[in-house]
Amino acid sequence: MATKKEERIFERERKKSQKARMARMKKDGLDKYFTPDQIRYNRNRRIIGAVWPFFRALILFGLGFVIMYPLLFMLSTAFRPNEQMNDPSIVWLPKSFTWDNIHETATVMKFNYWDAAHPFQNTVLNTILLNVVSSVLQVVTCSITGYGFARFKFKGRNILFAIVLLMIIVPPQITTIPLYLQFAYFKLFGIIPLYDAKGEPLSIINTGLTMYLPALFANGIKAGLFIYIFRQFFRGLPKELEDAAYLDGCGPFETYVKIMVPNAKTSFLTVFLFSIVWYWNDFYVSSSFFTENNTVALMLKNLDATLQQQLFDGQTVSVRQIIVWLESGCLLAITPLLIMYTFLQKYFVEGVERSGLTGM
Repeated sequence: MATKKEERIFERERKKSQKARMARMKKDGLDKYFTPDQIRYNRNRRIIGAVWPFFRALILFGLGFVIMYPLLFMLSTAFRPNEQMNDPSIVWLPKSFTWDNIHETATVMKFNYWDAAHPFQNTVLNTILLNVVSSVLQVVTCSITGYGFARFKFKGRNILFAIVLLMIIVPPQITTIPLYLQFAYFKLFGIIPLYDAKGEPLSIINTGLTMYLPALFANGIKAGLFIYIFRQFFRGLPKELEDAAYLDGCGPFETYVKIMVPNAKTSFLTVFLFSIVWYWNDFYVSSSFFTENNTVALMLKNLDATLQQQLFDGQTVSVRQIIVWLESGCLLAITPLLIMYTFLQKYFVEGVERSGLTGM
């Protein structure tokens, strides 16, 4: 097999030979080698080949600007003094930069608040705790479930997988009220009533269990999609891997741990990143089960009212007057995700390609 250096030399010689041949053909006259239609076709191809890169760059630049516009506006506004928002001479670059907007918004959103007696008052730490634990539980349980659907044949498999697809299709608003009643009057396995120290029905509302328990049973946020991703990936692995493990004395679970998991590292990372992002940005499920816990999405959702109460003493102000703090809150909310994606995008894209998600 040729080395990369030899391939480069061959390609260089091939292009050189093509140029020499074309020069010789032009010297002898193209009519001798091509028909008029072929000459016209080649001329059009050269014109298109010369013009298309400019149009492609223009299209990509336009699409990139449309996609990046919200982020550019956010960066321009978050570090801009409030009084400069009404300055018509400022479009993108403010005349001066300030960190006060970031600091004040972080204080309002409790990003920089810490109390040993109430550690969950710190929004970032609380969100990370809920996020990471739920994501890890969901990755483990969804991978096991996806492996079962991909490799084992049992009665009712198609019906159960149809239910998994319904988890993707049915919006979470449909199941919120039943889940709220289940958590507000918690029963073990939905049958055995449980009571707290005061003898009242046990409620797990405002606790992390409302996030952990669904994730533990492969029913968390977007769990149906994660099961589908794992099923598609495990179906693509050679059956001979499992047969070799069974011949070596491995059982189904040991085969999953020792053979399947190491081969599915990219899919695990992809699902983990998806789960992190969706749990981080979730405010609907969180607002349904939390009235006291603080998460980044909940604080961002209520930031407008919180700013009016804490910075403007309860006075009603327009969005234009507080937009610098709103954009600062958005910047604080997305910064951890941007940092995470910057370092893991290579593995994320590779995992999406190998999982078969692009074929949905």
